[in-house]
Amino acid sequence: MHDYIESIPDFPEEGIIFRDITPLLANGPAYHQATEQIAHFAKERGVTVVVAPESRGFLVGAPVAENLGLGLVPARKAGKLPRKTLAETYQLEYGSAQLEMHVDAIKPGDKVVITDDLLATGGTIEATIKLVEALGGEVVGLAFFIELTALKGRDRLKGYDIYTLMTY
Repeated sequence: MHDYIESIPDFPEEGIIFRDITPLLANGPAYHQATEQIAHFAKERGVTVVVAPESRGFLVGAPVAENLGLGLVPARKAGKLPRKTLAETYQLEYGSAQLEMHVDAIKPGDKVVITDDLLATGGTIEATIKLVEALGGEVVGLAFFIELTALKGRDRLKGYDIYTLMTY
């Protein structure tokens, strides 16, 4: 899988190495294999719904949900969902952000796998977990294409089953 990830130095700012998943997305067989591996992880945990944070999480979660014949619940940026929502604010490197989910998106007892393209600091995923759990869902797994181990996001998400296809 590493062959399908481009490393872009100094993007979006100097000193950062951006891990670009677009070559993986552009290669049908590789993209299929990556999402199928995550679907297998989810199926083993008895998942009943897939949750994905905006926006690259949708690129992982949608094919996983479709593969399993399950629904996909988006965790969107503030103000993007049209019905009643629950919100969770989280900290970014510079400032804060907010994710929202429809209040009826997760049913009590749902077994949820949260998917995203990348596990970095874990802030977005932690906020997503809080939303799922506040609505009565049980997070049975977290799945990512890539984990940036130096940013220690896994430490922030202790107690959750984490699956990654690649680490940097």
